[in-house]
Amino acid sequence: MSAPAALVHLVEPWSHAYADSKLLPTLIIFGHIAALVFAGGLAVTLDRATLRAARPNISPEFRWRQLEELARAHRFVITGISLSFVTGVLLFAADVETFFSSWMYWTKMGLIVLLLANGYMMTRTESAIRLTPNAADEAGWKRLRFAALVSFFLWFAVAFMGVALVNAA
Repeated sequence: MSAPAALVHLVEPWSHAYADSKLLPTLIIFGHIAALVFAGGLAVTLDRATLRAARPNISPEFRWRQLEELARAHRFVITGISLSFVTGVLLFAADVETFFSSWMYWTKMGLIVLLLANGYMMTRTESAIRLTPNAADEAGWKRLRFAALVSFFLWFAVAFMGVALVNAA
């Protein structure tokens, strides 16, 4: 499947500027990797703490602190994902013909959609747990534990597909 000619034509000025520069690729790739390391690193750290808080017989105070930490950290994760989205669009536009026809690229995009959907489910579950007394909603914590495990897996799967994509291009 080849990229639509109109899309190729639309991004052609950016593609040429990117290809003719040493600085642009360095800045864009760094921004993309840094954003993923920042957002993914924070998310994986939070996932690990959530798994610990979701264990049975954990004190309500510990769980409540974890819910507060998750609420504070979400904007940082979203900021990192947003920066990786912007830089990802710029990388895609730099070589639209290669990426448009790559099953690895579309697999990575699918994993990112799953990651975002899982993040949405996590925030909804956190909100529901906060409405229960002392954060004692065991069913909610089981859902949150599952979402943390999925998140953990998806962050590494996205990173793997990114490396595979670079090596295949």
